[in-house]
Amino acid sequence: MKTRKKWQLGIMSLTLMMSIVGCSSGNNNANENAPKETGNAATTNTDTTTNTTEAAEPAKEEPVTFTYFNATANKDTDTNKTEIGKILEDQTGVNFKMEHLVGDLNTKIGTMIASNEYPDILQPDAGIDKVLEAGAFIPLNDLIDQYGPNIKRVYGPYMNLMKSDDGNIYFLPFSAVVGEYKPNPTIDQGAFWVQNRVLKDAGYPQIKTFDEYFNLIKDYAGKHKDDKLTGFMSLTHDWRFFATTNPPNHLAGYPNDGEVQVDMTSMDSKIYAANDDTKRWLKKLNEFNAEGLFDKSSFVDNYDQYLAKLTSGKVLGFFDYGWQVNQALQTLKTETLKNGGNDDLEYFPLPIVFDAGVKDQYIDPASFVNNRGVGITTSAKDPVRIIKFFNNLLTDENQKLVQWGVQGKNYEVDDKGRLYRTQEEIDKLKDNDYKRQVGIGYFEYYWPMYGQGSTFPDGNAVNPGRQPEVAQASFTPAEKDRLAKYGVQTYAEMFSAPDDRPWYPAWSIALEQGTDAQIYTAKKPDVQRKYFAKIVLASPDKFDGLWNEYVGEIEKLPVAEYEKTMTEEVKEKVAKIKG
Repeated sequence: MKTRKKWQLGIMSLTLMMSIVGCSSGNNNANENAPKETGNAATTNTDTTTNTTEAAEPAKEEPVTFTYFNATANKDTDTNKTEIGKILEDQTGVNFKMEHLVGDLNTKIGTMIASNEYPDILQPDAGIDKVLEAGAFIPLNDLIDQYGPNIKRVYGPYMNLMKSDDGNIYFLPFSAVVGEYKPNPTIDQGAFWVQNRVLKDAGYPQIKTFDEYFNLIKDYAGKHKDDKLTGFMSLTHDWRFFATTNPPNHLAGYPNDGEVQVDMTSMDSKIYAANDDTKRWLKKLNEFNAEGLFDKSSFVDNYDQYLAKLTSGKVLGFFDYGWQVNQALQTLKTETLKNGGNDDLEYFPLPIVFDAGVKDQYIDPASFVNNRGVGITTSAKDPVRIIKFFNNLLTDENQKLVQWGVQGKNYEVDDKGRLYRTQEEIDKLKDNDYKRQVGIGYFEYYWPMYGQGSTFPDGNAVNPGRQPEVAQASFTPAEKDRLAKYGVQTYAEMFSAPDDRPWYPAWSIALEQGTDAQIYTAKKPDVQRKYFAKIVLASPDKFDGLWNEYVGEIEKLPVAEYEKTMTEEVKEKVAKIKG
């Protein structure tokens, strides 16, 4: 169906992050390990005062069970077998029989489409384009108008972005920011990480620039030449190659907009794949390699090997996104607890930039990702009942329920109205089976929801992982002491606040298949894979020649067409948000 063909995958598919969903995290909130949409629309929805008009009421209709297929990994269950699901059933009379992905996603979605038989509601993840093309989702516009005042309140600022080319809304995304935007107090996005012992050895210096960071590592490695340490390593495996191509963008003071750097005023979008930022980045890696401080295996190691090296204690520094290395970070934290609290081998995130005058922008601004969501299918028995359930889910009290759990059991409230968790509650929620039993493990994501970074009217974070009290409770005494040396209480305070970027993230913009812009995004990674290893591992005297050769290959691609398309799409996205 032509009107739906623009729902293409974003450059960095959120599916890329699914492997970490469900893993326990330091702040004990799996939502922080969920796909990092980190939601946008520079204009966040601050009107959270009207949701009480649709407050939950006792069920007045006959009990019903609907089917829900969620294309991510989890254990199948009926929602009313969880504590939260039972509470929601008591409110609405609705239960969901949840099925999760086992095996290949494309095969599963393809089978549904071929048979034209679907669950009542469907979260197809990366298969969303196929589902839309097949016409498997019903339009939600009229249902929302008639039965969804809370849906309108939550998604109101984003409705234009949610519409397909035919004007219909087919699914509800997971990233609508409600209330004041609150970044993660820990770092789930990009950073240059360095081992704690390196900072300790140097007396906890203020490290901000590119050269300061690499000199810090070089100095420590020089003092411990017999320890067979790796100064710096990088991740290049499969789709995770962006962990090596993105750093120059961040070093130049830009957030993760994908392939482009977007001018804050003109919104002109320019690639950085072959600009001086990338050249400067690769030249440093080339120098480090020549000095024996770069891990040559970075260009051949797979993801598991990369994580294993991070937990070996031998790697002094690396760049990556917190969500992508969370597994390794948590393994190191566990080892710290086993070793009496010595966390020398754990990593500290730093907002490194090329030069002192550059403002870092590692922390994502409020954002809205509109190429993932949950929809009601053409097989649904009672769409009205389902949309009413969705609407009931989107009250402050029910969002508190699905994110925080049950008061007195999963969280507490102090005399100032602040939500927090006791150490016992934090420890219990590290058990994923327990999280599923409560229902947090099923309801905190993949349903219509207040997006990550949202806040309640009283200032509490919707997501427990973004509540400073919860984050700080998860820090060890050594962590707290180290942060205090830098005059902060959370890692996020080390980073600059994000600037408002209404289009963010540009990587979520849909590109039509077969266009010059789409062809650029398809071919550019191949050129980088071919040349990055050559450039970094070459002798320094060959750097300029290989760099010029690489730039020549990039320039053969439809760069101008891609930049023109992205500039137009960024401006269009901003116009839609502003109405």
